[in-house]
Amino acid sequence: MRVRKKPGAYEALLEYDKYYIDKPEVHKGKWHEAFGNTNPIHSEFGGGKGKFIIEMAKQNPDVNYIMVDAVTEVVLKAVERAEQEVYMPNLKIIKIDLRFAQNYFAVGELDRIYLNFSDPWPKKRHYKRRLTYRDFMAIYKVILKKEGWIYFKTDNRSLFEFSLNEFAQMDLIMRRIALDLHAQTDFENVMTEYEEKFSAMGHPIYRVEVSFR
Repeated sequence: MRVRKKPGAYEALLEYDKYYIDKPEVHKGKWHEAFGNTNPIHSEFGGGKGKFIIEMAKQNPDVNYIMVDAVTEVVLKAVERAEQEVYMPNLKIIKIDLRFAQNYFAVGELDRIYLNFSDPWPKKRHYKRRLTYRDFMAIYKVILKKEGWIYFKTDNRSLFEFSLNEFAQMDLIMRRIALDLHAQTDFENVMTEYEEKFSAMGHPIYRVEVSFR
């Protein structure tokens, strides 16, 4: 989805320094220090307007959360939303290009990664931009703890099938595959904005958890 550019968005972000980290590269290998504890660190890659990550931070105060997105205006909406809640010391929000995630996270620094409703990049020539493409997965393998997991959700069947094929080609462990998440009762599930929208339209939600061997 194309996001309308907002003049002054970056300058506005700087006003929300309780949550927004302007120079995340200085925290590489030191994210526990940024949070002031040694709790697990979970990160959502492509966090959008922040509904999911904020709810997770509220529900799990003993887990540290880092929301990542590449679009200034989207990140601004997320920090504005976070500011409307009771202060969550276990939440940070950063703006980075995931192709260079290793510049911001050290080897094994993340305990879990969430990929929620990533852009499907439906045109065949754009397949390398999908966040479940093997080049991205290779990056996640470095920054994710050895026994960490990636939780992936989408409403896009083609992206889900593509992703399962990528995971299989990389010989990843796959578990808890759901072809219609909301029809199952054995999942604890926090919904994103897109998930609420698409499920209300009757779209099945696909989900899988993967880990590197």
